[in-house]
Amino acid sequence: MTPLAVIFDIGNVLIEWQPERYFDRICGPDRRRALFAAVDIHAMMQRIDSGAGFATEVARVASAYPDFASEILRIRDHWSDIAQPAIPGSVRLLRALRARGVPVFALSNFGAENFPLSAAQFPFLTEFDRAYISGPMGMAKPDPAIYAAVEADCGIAPARLLFTDDRAENIAVARARGWQVHLFDGAPRFAQCLVIAGLLTQGDIE
Repeated sequence: MTPLAVIFDIGNVLIEWQPERYFDRICGPDRRRALFAAVDIHAMMQRIDSGAGFATEVARVASAYPDFASEILRIRDHWSDIAQPAIPGSVRLLRALRARGVPVFALSNFGAENFPLSAAQFPFLTEFDRAYISGPMGMAKPDPAIYAAVEADCGIAPARLLFTDDRAENIAVARARGWQVHLFDGAPRFAQCLVIAGLLTQGDIE
């Protein structure tokens, strides 16, 4: 069944999200390992993605871990250096779909305050027909409620949605709801998925 819309995750699909790599560069692997062992950075980001304030939550965690406060505050103060670079192949696919008239949505775990920072840095993040961003919605993947909210808003049957995400747990929930899914592991394989689905031609992706 040909999809009627394609839904992109953002982190590690359209822009890279590898905070460990950033901190390896900034403070060295040993200090980074100590930071991530002491502070659950990814849990902090999940709270932000679920609706907690970006600046206030980062500051709260920094105050709770004074030995690592300067590193933690970098997430607030240097966000655009961490959540980058763009993944060019995926951006090309997004634009190729739009050129073909295929509706393109975002479904991303992203804070209400830091998403605009990334959208200003990467204007292609403003090109979606619909953007479902978890922070403003107050719910985050893999909670089935956010998928149900997408379905209710867009009005497209689950079986006609094609969703790509780099996290297996997010894909699993979408599949259980009847969505077509692709576990993202690089733009080339997703490009072939889109060709097989009948949304793009081989010429579109070369």
